[in-house]
Amino acid sequence: MNTAEPHLPIVSPEVPAPEAFSDPAAAVARLQELYRIASGFLVEKFSTSLLGGRPAMRYRAFYPEIRLSTTSFALTDSRLSFGHVAGPGDYSTTITRPDLFGHYLEQQIGLLLHNHGVAVTIGASITPMPVHFAVANDATVSVPQDGAMEFTLRDVFDVPDLATTHDDIVNGNGFLYADGSQPLAPFTAQRIDYSLARLAHYTATAAEHFQNHVLFTNYQFYVEEFEAYARQVLADPDSGYTAFVGPGNVVITDPDTPMPAPSKLPQMPTYHLKRKGGQGVTLVNIGVGPSNAKTATDHIAVLRPHAWMMVGHCAGLRNSQRLGDFVLAHAYLREDHVLDDDLPVWVPIPALAEIQIALERAVADVTELDGYELKRIMRTGTVATIDNRNWELRDQSGPVQRLSQSRAIALDMESATIAANGFRFRVPYGTLLCVSDKPLHGELKLPGMASDFYKTQVSRHLMIGIRAMERLREMPLERIHSRKLRSFEETAFL
Repeated sequence: MNTAEPHLPIVSPEVPAPEAFSDPAAAVARLQELYRIASGFLVEKFSTSLLGGRPAMRYRAFYPEIRLSTTSFALTDSRLSFGHVAGPGDYSTTITRPDLFGHYLEQQIGLLLHNHGVAVTIGASITPMPVHFAVANDATVSVPQDGAMEFTLRDVFDVPDLATTHDDIVNGNGFLYADGSQPLAPFTAQRIDYSLARLAHYTATAAEHFQNHVLFTNYQFYVEEFEAYARQVLADPDSGYTAFVGPGNVVITDPDTPMPAPSKLPQMPTYHLKRKGGQGVTLVNIGVGPSNAKTATDHIAVLRPHAWMMVGHCAGLRNSQRLGDFVLAHAYLREDHVLDDDLPVWVPIPALAEIQIALERAVADVTELDGYELKRIMRTGTVATIDNRNWELRDQSGPVQRLSQSRAIALDMESATIAANGFRFRVPYGTLLCVSDKPLHGELKLPGMASDFYKTQVSRHLMIGIRAMERLREMPLERIHSRKLRSFEETAFL
């Protein structure tokens, strides 16, 4: 909370008093009302301040919140990994963008009401809403350049506060809200707002377009294949897909409409094949490296996707592999280092049966191979992720020995990062890679080595990822969200 000008009087909007709700839809409607009041107030005062000079007061509005209090140790359905609190106590979470998260919030509140039999209380929290995030969601507001205003922004409005913008909840650092209540959800409102702003910056698409099933790749070819597939299914009225969205929020619904390329591509070009209820597929080209992989997943995690997967290229480490072979990761050797402070390397990253089965069956469907015959083109094993793209140039004795001891069959720069962040954020994850070179065996990534087999496999690879996501789409949510991802005392919300 900003206290730079404590002598200025503080003006806040009038909001409805906290009220108990036993109807999830009504609770979400009240959250939306509170958010509109708070954000609208800040936008109005910000716009007025730009025209009228330095205000003689501070303006403050608060995020809405959900609160739950229970005194019961009553047992809940132990098959569920979410939807209930660990024990008696006071729980709360600040809420942002209830318009964007309406379906998610209604679902999570409904589970609380069902599992605990007590009402939730909806009201204003004590966490101020930063003006940056309120203004960012209103396209009608023109923000002046830094230094052009007649006053310092933090003297009049609340600005983002690192005390409530963090990953302490998901990292298991014992976070409590200022009033002592335990968190109901894995992220605070400010943490979500921060990521929504970052997503718009890095992907050049609005959060509203992201789908529940996210594919990550490190190769432009997959974007081209994704667009071709999107046009194919948009031409089929029975496919269920409704639109294709590219950078710049360009939306096409007709398969023959061109997708104009933006004048400047974002750092992580992102494309969305949309379906009702967010049940389509999003593809993010994260480029190369664990830093990009962490950045993308750090921010997409707040959208609470149902699953994410890596479908990219890798180095094959076994002489028996061919260019174009597939690698289904069932373990990860983490030498990427970007998550070491958040998730120690001694934490195992388990394979998730639902994801593994969906990927293996998708490979079988697309290649028309099954059972023992699948071993001709796919290996299951450990994928090593490293942070040095030119690891081959180092003394081979160290890296090669570790790779051999780990039984690694492939190496890349993103997969373990994406899987580890999926584990950390409780987002189901998986990896299917395509062998593009074999550096330990003298087969480097050179254009002339792209055999017909390799070209065919690469064209199939993205389709396998899409088919796997379509299989997962048909699963009940409670089956996808494995209990493997939940710790001793978890938040009730996914």
